[in-house]
Amino acid sequence: MQSPLFAHNDSQTQERWSLQNKQMLRVTLEGHDDILARKGTMVAYQGLVEFDAEYRSNGQARARARTGEGLDLMRCHGQGTVFLANLAQYVHVMDVEQDGLTVDSSYVLAMDSSLHHEVIAVDSLYGISGSGKYQLNITGRGKVALMTSGAPLLMQVTPDKYVNCDADAIVAWSTGLRVQMQAQTHSSGVWRRRGNTGEGWELSFMGSGFALVQPSELLPPQNAQIGQGLAAQFGVGQHGAHAQNQGNVWS
Repeated sequence: MQSPLFAHNDSQTQERWSLQNKQMLRVTLEGHDDILARKGTMVAYQGLVEFDAEYRSNGQARARARTGEGLDLMRCHGQGTVFLANLAQYVHVMDVEQDGLTVDSSYVLAMDSSLHHEVIAVDSLYGISGSGKYQLNITGRGKVALMTSGAPLLMQVTPDKYVNCDADAIVAWSTGLRVQMQAQTHSSGVWRRRGNTGEGWELSFMGSGFALVQPSELLPPQNAQIGQGLAAQFGVGQHGAHAQNQGNVWS
């Protein structure tokens, strides 16, 4: 039998974590190096590999119930090769150092079981963010596989060059960065805006590290109160720059 499909054979590599292709992760298990993967993302495996639901502590369960942020994980262990994928999203393998990684849990495909993860609150005066008021903080040393909708953009943040990202497009960032959320409205220029730009809340990153952005935006921020009527549309009124959102505007 012949077919171009045979060009997509299992890739041979000595790396424990590798990409079978842009949308599929390949992890080799040797019996002593379990990984945690998002439930239901195994698409194939070879060898003697077992999958068990990962225990969630009381603290993790409470955090998930309160914030909606968290991971539904399965433990992959044994000897063999596991292939993981989710909705044909692009997969990227990253090394987590002691600095840590802050990420929306929706974009985590798998991680080394040695890594620690907990829910943290994103710094915001009013706690309104398209990517969620809470995020997942991953610390320790190991590898984590992230997913993006399309090929992402990795932006370097330095002390003399901060980066602004749409809150609906940000995927992950260095935990050590200082984060501030703000609306794209300038109190001195609200009357000069030329219609609705379609842009909402953004995150501003300062310090040293990186921010990972995907070429896709989520649905509009949930539970964000932006007011009603013409005044609110121009950033004034009860929810405008001169009222309760004045701390979230450009200054």
